Parts: sequence; structure tokens; C-alpha cells
Amino acid sequence: MQRRTSLAALTGLAALPGVFMTSPLSSAAAAPVLQALRPSPRMPVLFVGHGSPLNAIEDNAWRRSWQAMGAELAARAVQPQLILCVSAHWLTRGGWQLTGMASPRTIHDFGGFPQELFDQQYPAPGAPQVARTLAAELKSPVTGRALGVDESEWGLDHGTWSVLKPMFPKAQIPVMQLSMDYSRAPVEHYALGRQLAALRERGVLIVGSGNVVHNLRLTRRGTAANEAYDWATEFDTVVQEQIKKGQLGALQDFLNLGAVARQAHPTHEHYLPLLYAAGAVLPSEMPRFFNTGYQSASISMRSVLWG
Repeated sequence: MQRRTSLAALTGLAALPGVFMTSPLSSAAAAPVLQALRPSPRMPVLFVGHGSPLNAIEDNAWRRSWQAMGAELAARAVQPQLILCVSAHWLTRGGWQLTGMASPRTIHDFGGFPQELFDQQYPAPGAPQVARTLAAELKSPVTGRALGVDESEWGLDHGTWSVLKPMFPKAQIPVMQLSMDYSRAPVEHYALGRQLAALRERGVLIVGSGNVVHNLRLTRRGTAANEAYDWATEFDTVVQEQIKKGQLGALQDFLNLGAVARQAHPTHEHYLPLLYAAGAVLPSEMPRFFNTGYQSASISMRSVLWG
């Protein structure tokens, strides 16, 4: 059996009070369940820097930007049939998984925050039949075999719901998470991201949720959005230039940057979702950056929209 976990579990945070609190859903269960994807105009791709879980409830510039992005996407002529989210907070080993439950639970995978944050729910429906279909279509970059389907253990972690709730507050669009096999090299994550590109023309909005720079060991509370360590701005700038120039394949070689990459990502689970989003982008698509600032001097909130 494959191991399902999160960075919190890997680092011992799961022992904190409130970590991995989950709640069953109600309103989503009454909605018709999506059975199959239909051909559609190409959906966009998002990479969202999610930063602190508190961004989900605080009235700050980051959250207001997510709300504006959601309103912009909602105003488009064709809406997504499904949101497929790759979050920094669902890590597996020995393979990749898709959530396959009809009513994915809201996971509060953190500790030490106000009760208001633990009270948050995002009752978006899942799509079990679509999950089984996509798991059979998508192939492991390692083995070439089908992906796994998690029908009961995971749900929607805060990397997913904390950004989707401000963007799509009605929680009417089905949401599915794709795990990341943390034992695999960056090139394999990018390769799986490339397989996601075809789903965009079947009504799937691809969302990667992580951070371009993420070093919790060196956070400085109270810093302004334009304040950051030199190594943080250096790494963020390299990534920005690669994206601007359409050199998306170069993003998978971030470890070649050496010391600055290790400072930007002591562990690289928050960077990997960018590789899935970048892999799903077509060469002709131009990026649009938003939330181009920093939290606590060591977390880049840079986000990107393609398409």
C-alpha cells in the first residue's frame, strides 16, 4: 500500500493540536456528481503562491487578488467542469494519487492558528468516476502505469481550499487533488505536468499551489511585501525570467542553482507544484504575473496565469 502523507506528517507537525482536523461535507453531497468530461475551449493554468494559511481569512492584498482572479475567471464565457489542484501539502511516496471521493473533506493540516481558521470549510464536490478515468489515462513517469485513486483518506488540504475558497466561494465546481510523489526527481514531476495539458481542452482548470520561494526557518514577521532576503529575490528573479522567456523546461533544473536554491527551498515540496503548472502550458501562451511580493521576507507569493 502506498504511503499518503503531507509535509506536516513528515516533519512531525501532525502531533500538534488541531493538525489534520477534518470535517464531512453536506451541501456538495446533494449536487449532481460529474460523471465525464466534455470537450471545451482550452481552460487556463494557474500557479498560486499560497503562503500562510491565515491568508484564507485575513483581508489582505493576497486574498483580495485571489478574489479578483476568481471573478475574472467566472466572467469568462465557459466555466471549468473540474478544478485539478496540485498542492504542496499532499505528498506521497511510491506513486501518484488522485482524490476519488464524492465529497472530499476539508483538511486543516496546520497547528497553532486561530479557531476561525479551523472552522473554515470548502464543500466542493469531488468526481469519483472522472478520477478513475483520469487515473487510467495519466501514466506514472517512472513506471508507465496508471495512477492510484484515493477514495477515502485525503480530501482538500489548505494548499487547495485556502486559495480556491476566495476564488470560487460558492464551491460549486468539482475539485480533485493530484498528489506529488516526493521520492521522485523534479524532471518526473514536470513530465507528469505535461500530461495534464490535454485535460485543459476537456474543461479542466489546472492549479498548482505552492510558493516560488519558501523557507519557514528564516521568516521575519512584520516585513513589508517588498522586503526579502537577497537570496530570495535572486531565486525569484531567476524563476520570473525563465517564465517570461517561455523557458519552462528550465524550471525543473532549479537545483542546479546550488546554494541559492537550497536557501530558497530547504525542502522543495512548495516549488514542485510550479512544475506541474508549467508542464501544462503550451509554448505559445504568455504568462501574467500577480501577487509579486513576499511574506515574512522568505516566502515569495509570485503567482502566474497562463491562458
